[in-house]
Amino acid sequence: MRNKLAIFIMGTLALVACDKHDPILPGVRDDIFNTKTLNILNENVPDAPENIATIEPVDCQYTQKSDNTIWNGERKIFSGFATGNSVAGTRTPVCNGKYVYAGLSTGELVKINSQTRAIVWIADVYRPSNMTGGASVLDIVAPIQIHGKYVYVGGLGYAFCKISDATGNAAWCTNIGVEKPFIITDTVAYVVDTEKKLNAVRLRDGAIYWRTPVKKSRTPKYENRVITVGGEKFNAETGELLK
Repeated sequence: MRNKLAIFIMGTLALVACDKHDPILPGVRDDIFNTKTLNILNENVPDAPENIATIEPVDCQYTQKSDNTIWNGERKIFSGFATGNSVAGTRTPVCNGKYVYAGLSTGELVKINSQTRAIVWIADVYRPSNMTGGASVLDIVAPIQIHGKYVYVGGLGYAFCKISDATGNAAWCTNIGVEKPFIITDTVAYVVDTEKKLNAVRLRDGAIYWRTPVKKSRTPKYENRVITVGGEKFNAETGELLK
């Protein structure tokens, strides 16, 4: 009886420790959302660029497995929790100097020192309400983008976030689900969300200039102030569907 009681207490403490702010990895983190609603401005994007620079991907030798492990050849540099609530597909870590960034199926973005294998920081990329049910899919499958001093990341847990590269703290998170690659300019992100909407997200604060429906969820392309999503073309300033 004493052994059974000890096991019960240990199990209870483990459940208490795994709250919605710390579901998988160690550390106490704050709620990433300040609001439960989208801040849609219904405004034009000011000074949308004619074109955006093509950024060549940095060669990254690391691989990521479906069980949330990251490898350098045969050397494991990170181990996360495996989960059955994930989306099929190839996940590719992003490199920046000696650091490796990876989005996990458990809804976290991690920054790892590849030389020491130490976790620099962990950032939650999901809406807190997604943790109330056991079947939520929090997978991060869209490619991570580093732009200046910030990391931009979106996940299926209904979060698109601007995260400080130095601290891992979220400057803001917008309540949209992201599966496809997105476009980052100096002032705005163009994101096709999981509800088949194209969003023009202001990088300063995460507010949405405009939001418009698309027929198919496809990776957006930008050229001559026109955003192409599948066979549709949109004005990058107004969001208007072009004929």
